[in-house]
Amino acid sequence: MIQHRPFEKLFQENHGWLDTRHHFSFASYHDPNNMGWGSIRVWNDDVIDSKSGFPPHPHSDMEIITYVRKGAITHQDNLGNTGRTEAGDVQVMSAGTGIRHAEYNLEPETTEIFQIWVMPDKRGIAPRWGAKPFPKGDRSGKFVTLASGFDTDTDTLKIQTPARLLGATLLKGQTETYATEAGRHIYLVLAHGRVKLNGLELGPRDGAAIKDEAILTIEALEDAEILLMDAQ
Repeated sequence: MIQHRPFEKLFQENHGWLDTRHHFSFASYHDPNNMGWGSIRVWNDDVIDSKSGFPPHPHSDMEIITYVRKGAITHQDNLGNTGRTEAGDVQVMSAGTGIRHAEYNLEPETTEIFQIWVMPDKRGIAPRWGAKPFPKGDRSGKFVTLASGFDTDTDTLKIQTPARLLGATLLKGQTETYATEAGRHIYLVLAHGRVKLNGLELGPRDGAAIKDEAILTIEALEDAEILLMDAQ
């Protein structure tokens, strides 16, 4: 089962400094039939103006992953962490018992990010933040794990939930496959490009909610950058 979520049909909010689209219910967008996909609670597609961003605000008991598509995002939090995450790289924040943070675009151009929230399997853990650059060549033509809650996944950012975020870049004509486990919830989004997913055509920034598909076959119709979240 694959549900196509075309980018142009996602709920949109424009706040001037922020142009955002929500794959699932978030903020002023409420749809009781679209509250997430398995343990995936939020997938927002954010375009942030230069010299602007999200001022300090709190979170608790949520795993928050930020994937930068363009530009860079600068993080600050009340634990003393600061960091700048560039396009193609990832930061994660385990909100746990509570964390207050800000995310700013300090760049001279707009920054584009995916912000993904996944529900943790344990509440009340110690909060933490981390970021990691991922050499783009490592995921050329194949999926690479970017963040994971599984001990078997090494050299990745750690999240406190049995899920993993993977990324791949495919050149036009390349094909990659991904085997899924029964009962898992898969959500796939294109950062850019165009692909066929088990015969279904997806365009730039489209999403696909997937369940009970044993094998995913992804064929690049043009150069494409793909993110895939595999969750409970």
